[in-house]
Amino acid sequence: MKFRRITSSHAGRIALAAIPVALVSTVVMAGVANGAVPVSFAISGSQFQISASQLEGTSFSQYAGVANDTAGNPHQVAIANIGSATLADLCQSVVSETPMGTVGIMITAGGGGNPASATDLQIGMTDLKGDSSFGNIRIGVDASTVNTAAKGEAGDFAQDSDTISISNLQQTAWSTQASVFTLTGMHVELTDGTKTCF
Repeated sequence: MKFRRITSSHAGRIALAAIPVALVSTVVMAGVANGAVPVSFAISGSQFQISASQLEGTSFSQYAGVANDTAGNPHQVAIANIGSATLADLCQSVVSETPMGTVGIMITAGGGGNPASATDLQIGMTDLKGDSSFGNIRIGVDASTVNTAAKGEAGDFAQDSDTISISNLQQTAWSTQASVFTLTGMHVELTDGTKTCF
């Protein structure tokens, strides 16, 4: 499976020295059934929260990039790729202003010892917190030579690793996608916007 990457930018690119990036949202794009999930798409005007008590992944890379909204406005992001991942106690929340007031959506899955799982993840994020460890990490590699199918621009800073583990994950992101996302015990809840993942 071949990926097109979210455009990365040499001008004003993010300097991301050894910042581990994790992920995952519960939004599965069109084309998941046959594995044909595009990486480049117009983002909405809202960032969302993702949390998990534990993320375990393989084939990880991270580099800087840009995600564009429907108006063509660029948003700088840290792009993270993970070949396969499991996420315990997964939560995703987003809050939006509507004509009827503030509305939130919260999605939870992967609890009770049955973690959610994902394949071919790519995330465009702006913030991450958690306790992390990496197996066979390389920091400072050229983004065009990372060990994942999706790659960055030649000359850009990147890091990659064979494995990634993050405890108490808290992430804010513009976008996320996967070729397959399995959500065990999924629960979707409409809220007044005061209830979020963190």
